[in-house]
Amino acid sequence: MAPISQSSRNGVTVPRFAVLMTVFNGRRWIAEQMDSILGQLDVQVTVFVSVDISLDGSEDWVEQMALQDRRIRVLPHGQRFGGAAPNFFRLFRDVDFQDFDYISLADQDDVWLLEKLRRAYEKLQETGADAYSSNVMAFWENGKKVNIQKSQEQVKWDFLFEAAGPGCTYVITSRLALAIQELLKAKMSSSLNIGLHDWFIYAYARANGYVWLIDDYTSMLYRQHEHNQVGTNAGVKAFLHRCQKVLGGWALAQAVLTAHLVGLDDDPFVRQWSSGSRLGLLRLAMSARQCRRRLRDQLFFLVLCLELALMGARVQLDGVASD
Repeated sequence: MAPISQSSRNGVTVPRFAVLMTVFNGRRWIAEQMDSILGQLDVQVTVFVSVDISLDGSEDWVEQMALQDRRIRVLPHGQRFGGAAPNFFRLFRDVDFQDFDYISLADQDDVWLLEKLRRAYEKLQETGADAYSSNVMAFWENGKKVNIQKSQEQVKWDFLFEAAGPGCTYVITSRLALAIQELLKAKMSSSLNIGLHDWFIYAYARANGYVWLIDDYTSMLYRQHEHNQVGTNAGVKAFLHRCQKVLGGWALAQAVLTAHLVGLDDDPFVRQWSSGSRLGLLRLAMSARQCRRRLRDQLFFLVLCLELALMGARVQLDGVASD
């Protein structure tokens, strides 16, 4: 049965979407992105915008756009977030989801295909899933394009070690969004230590029995530029950056914090490696096939767990239990 807030237009069910958009010095790209969101086909869209203190006039631009289009709603300015995750979490905490069927996330610099949200809605209706993500087409100013595949088959523990694809493809039911909202309000201090919001949202959903669909459809153009916080993770530079973070213990500490926040810190699997001991890391290495979706990433995970074990790295749990 369709949610009660859905309406019908010419016999076509029109679901209501709350789109959560974060902005930081995004004036250069935001107009094109906003047009692609407001132009979505066969859905009702309301865009909620949260701007990290910017120096390029982003605040003024979104305010002017909100005056021109009632579908754009701007949260109060003046906060310094320092990253996409705390900014998105602010949106999750402050936006009222009661009147919406689905919640979607949006970056400031991409371009959505016009059927992006409708496709997600139809797949969620068809499968009965609670959440949706998809592949993307990365593109650069020089004209280069690369299709980024994220739709590999999900495995038992992948959600503790990777996202379900770029967060800008995520569409979740209001029921799931309200559950995440409640958690973020209750665990605000601990959530401030989360580095990647898309990883956390996927982990919460999977850990708590929500069904997540990763579509093999390419739903959007994923802009790549020098100011991307994460980007495609493609290329030598991105590979070396990931190695540095993993070998420094950051990724494993994030996995431990995520497991705690989503209610899995007492799970036997998590307990065997969350201390960061050599034995625990060796055990984790042996579980690589259940920790990442793509074969290449499974091998990478195995090697890095072994390397961490040899280095004697231990996970630092600062802030995990601060709430």
